[in-house]
Amino acid sequence: MSAAKNTVSARATKAPSWWSRVLQDHSRAISGSFTQLVQKPIATLLTAFVIGLTLALPAGLDTVLRNLDIVGDSLQGSLRASLFLKDSVTPEQAQDLNRVLGKRPGVASSRLITREQALQEFKEHSGFGEALDLLKDNPLPATIVVTPDHHAPEAQTDALMKELVKLPEVEQAQLDEKWLQRLYAILDLVQQAVAVVAAALGLAVIIVIGNTIRLDIESHREEISVMKLIGAPDSFIRRPFLYTGLGYGLIGAVLACAMVAGVALLLASPAHQLADLYDAAPALHGLAPQAVGGVFGAGLVLGWLGAYWAVSRHLHLIQPT
Repeated sequence: MSAAKNTVSARATKAPSWWSRVLQDHSRAISGSFTQLVQKPIATLLTAFVIGLTLALPAGLDTVLRNLDIVGDSLQGSLRASLFLKDSVTPEQAQDLNRVLGKRPGVASSRLITREQALQEFKEHSGFGEALDLLKDNPLPATIVVTPDHHAPEAQTDALMKELVKLPEVEQAQLDEKWLQRLYAILDLVQQAVAVVAAALGLAVIIVIGNTIRLDIESHREEISVMKLIGAPDSFIRRPFLYTGLGYGLIGAVLACAMVAGVALLLASPAHQLADLYDAAPALHGLAPQAVGGVFGAGLVLGWLGAYWAVSRHLHLIQPT
């Protein structure tokens, strides 16, 4: 009977496993960090608002760039090459060439304008319809309008345009190369600007969170000193501050997504009116799902880095007395 009691007692007092201890330590750290954030709501929201604003700026620029890309897709007709065919090219040959060009890699679409269609359009828009009726022959050539793929690399599009000019059926070509080069240059500049701004504001987030965590460390100086006095390792003392940094980053990411969504909602109506004037895509798209994930990932990573930087700099300065 006594042996059975001892066995039950030994099982009851069995030390928890390593995994259980790790979960308990992290649970206590998360709970303590959450309590600390809730106990000072104004300071927490102010810090999170600054973080959210710095995260919202590059996210907003990325959204603008994505909408410009969508508008560029809807305005692909302005990026085109007009191939004026020789008079010796028959209508059947022109049709065959148009079908071949439409299937070429790097070509979004091709459209054949016959000599009759070209003359009819010129009569309607030039105002010289009666004078053109006096002509015995149609002076206008058949034309194939080729629209390059907007997503194709610039080098591939340039090579395609040069190949089209050298086609034996083409008498002359009018290329929109300068407009194409301007578009690529603008998009490349905006992409680089987004990367630079994101890097600079990411550093700002780390500094803001690091300074906030530094103040938290100073406010818990006596508590940290006591923990070091009883032998608590630095990893144990550091853990709650790291979770606090993650909390700031998470709340800041939520506010950043809300800011971008709010601005997109406010600009939806004027953007729709502007798009109607250019016959472009009318919808103003907000943050894409992958962009939302990027904002939250950036907030968590920057929050952890800022907290780790502050703790690494200031924790060793506190020594038990």
